[in-house]
Amino acid sequence: MSNKRDYYEVLGVGKSAGKDEIKKAYRKLAMKYHPDRNPDNAEAEAKFKEASEAAEVLLDEDKKRRYDQFGHAGVNGQGGFGGGAGGFGDFGDLGDIFGDIFGDMMGGGRGRGRRRSSGRPGNDLQMGVRVTFEEAAFGAKKKIKVSRLAECGTCNGSGGKDGSKPTTCDMCNGHGEVRRQQGFFTVASTCPKCQGSGQMISNPCGTCHGDGRQKKQSELEVTIPAGIDHGQRLKLSNEGDSGAQGGPDGDLYIVIQIDEHEIFNRDGFDVLYTLPISFSQAALGAEVEVPTLDGKVMVNIPAGTQSGKKMRLRGKGIQKLGGYGAGDAILSIHVETPTKLSSEQKDLLEQLALHDESSKSNPMSRGFFDKVKDLFQ
Repeated sequence: MSNKRDYYEVLGVGKSAGKDEIKKAYRKLAMKYHPDRNPDNAEAEAKFKEASEAAEVLLDEDKKRRYDQFGHAGVNGQGGFGGGAGGFGDFGDLGDIFGDIFGDMMGGGRGRGRRRSSGRPGNDLQMGVRVTFEEAAFGAKKKIKVSRLAECGTCNGSGGKDGSKPTTCDMCNGHGEVRRQQGFFTVASTCPKCQGSGQMISNPCGTCHGDGRQKKQSELEVTIPAGIDHGQRLKLSNEGDSGAQGGPDGDLYIVIQIDEHEIFNRDGFDVLYTLPISFSQAALGAEVEVPTLDGKVMVNIPAGTQSGKKMRLRGKGIQKLGGYGAGDAILSIHVETPTKLSSEQKDLLEQLALHDESSKSNPMSRGFFDKVKDLFQ
């Protein structure tokens, strides 16, 4: 007496279950117990084989009829992998389910019983676009020229001479892929004859040689958003290479390249630059005119300002992407030392130097030299 479980029990279906219900039940078990998902798990492998054997019998009308009438003896051990001599063809509906399972595990999510699209998708393209510092800060519109594969003007994209239509590939029967058995499942690969399109061009167009596309140059207007930074990309959907024989178009990616500015540098949405001031302005204080992206503004320099001090002008930086506020302008003060002095200027500075020796007006210098004395005593 056979110790095999009832095939209907194995799959969890009733005897009146149709093919769709049997396929669905088997697919659920196969996904759960497939050896690739359960490495080195003998129990899972046994359950996978058991479910596959049950499905192979119940999905074959002749085997199912004999099983329903005589039980396991009616199929005489014909269930399971390799039950027939014909290789993949003997799996019938089970082979399609294997392909579906394999596709899901590989992340494809495409059923093996479905045909591919007749066309091939176009390639994505990428190109750099140079913009000025101000254009990146405020936004701009730029005209660009793109060389891309577009629909052939001779055959109107059909790929055939005089507009003739393609025929179904006789190797893959239009599926765009061929299958071969590997162990417990089947592996699908791109058809080598039609390169995955599922179709063949018997009389190719003389211009595009059957591809349905030819190189063309087109002009596009690109909107540069305010606040974009160097190296960021813009995506222009469907502006890449055209798809072949009805396939979807690729996308065009624009890589932003910002020219250097004579004065300004950038840190995120903040604008940075060095503001030179004279010794007298730093010592006495002054009101000076400084540049910003919005134009010149007046800034008050406090008396006693030291070189390296930073001043922040709120909201005078670069507009943030999306228009929600703006960064700041950050000024780094640099107190300049004059390189050419008149005799009168030299006399004044010498008098100031004599005064500095006993003055408390240079706290940083005084503190530094006090520490030096303590260090070498």
